[in-house]
Amino acid sequence: MSRGSFAFCGTLASVVLLLVVPSSQEWIVETTRAHPYAMGFLKFAILASLGELLAIRVVAGAWKLPAGPAWRAVVWGLLGAALALLFPVYAAGVPAAMKSGLLPSLPGASGAKVATAFWTSAVMNLSWGVALMLVHRLTDTWLDLAGGALARVPSVGIGAVASAIDWRGFLGFVLLKTIPFFWIPAHTVTFLLPPELRVLFAAFLSLALGAILAFAKRRAAAG
Repeated sequence: MSRGSFAFCGTLASVVLLLVVPSSQEWIVETTRAHPYAMGFLKFAILASLGELLAIRVVAGAWKLPAGPAWRAVVWGLLGAALALLFPVYAAGVPAAMKSGLLPSLPGASGAKVATAFWTSAVMNLSWGVALMLVHRLTDTWLDLAGGALARVPSVGIGAVASAIDWRGFLGFVLLKTIPFFWIPAHTVTFLLPPELRVLFAAFLSLALGAILAFAKRRAAAG
């Protein structure tokens, strides 16, 4: 096993261990309740960054750091902190819309639960999910063009960023394929879980998010 593989697997195993050991899992849940923004930031900064590294490894065939890894982690963290607010907003707002007859439900208690989870996931991913992926693609490309140096970011114009993005791949793969075929089903499961477990499940989905976005971008760049 290479040094990069060992570091990646060791970090991921440490995270999994923290989540499955009852005492540390309880601490994570309680800390998330007390400090949702900070834990959302930390969760995404670590796991989504791991997803990016995994995608680079798959595409490039070697472990490599992207340009500006620390700033990329900060961007992921800010998106995770935003999710700490938006998760309960969607979880409360969509059921209210269903009660008002704006969204259909299914018969029976189990049917209503599944319908609520599905619509919560669908509405969230078709609004916040699109915004999240777009913001990340813009900031990611900005850092690439700036060579990973934050001081150089202001010198990179928005026109250069827009021109460097593979919009066909972003729209055709990231939005039109991953949202309906992965994210809506995955977050339907998320919203079927008890609220205190959703953050744990979302932590692993953030790893997949980082991998999907980085893989799509690097696949387009490779060919």
